[in-house]
Amino acid sequence: AGSFQEAGVIQQAYNLNFPLHAVPASCAQCPAWSAFSVSSPAIVLETVKQAGAGAEDRAEAVVVRLYEAHGSTVTAWLRTSLPVKEAMLCDLLERPAAQGRLPLEQRGLRLSFTPFRVLSVLLLLSR
Repeated sequence: AGSFQEAGVIQQAYNLNFPLHAVPASCAQCPAWSAFSVSSPAIVLETVKQAGAGAEDRAEAVVVRLYEAHGSTVTAWLRTSLPVKEAMLCDLLERPAAQGRLPLEQRGLRLSFTPFRVLSVLLLLSR
């Protein structure tokens, strides 16, 4: 019912095409854990991968690619439980963007999207 945004069509399509796989925990009291979360349903976190040679060739670098899927202008917070020491916008070849450094805030990383915009974020992790 309603628009595709209200009906959650994009989330349902991901659930159908990429179902979650349950993995048994090693203990019954293990706390719930999530590597990433996004504050807006309009933003899809599409890719999480180890950064390649274009991203300073570091094993402790991760690239996160997100896009705006509702055709709206939105500001969203990307939160992570990973130990991020530095974050910056990068291009699709994972090269840091000029003046693309993102401040690490308590709520996470603040990202601004225009309709259907794709953002790639390079996260440098502390060891």
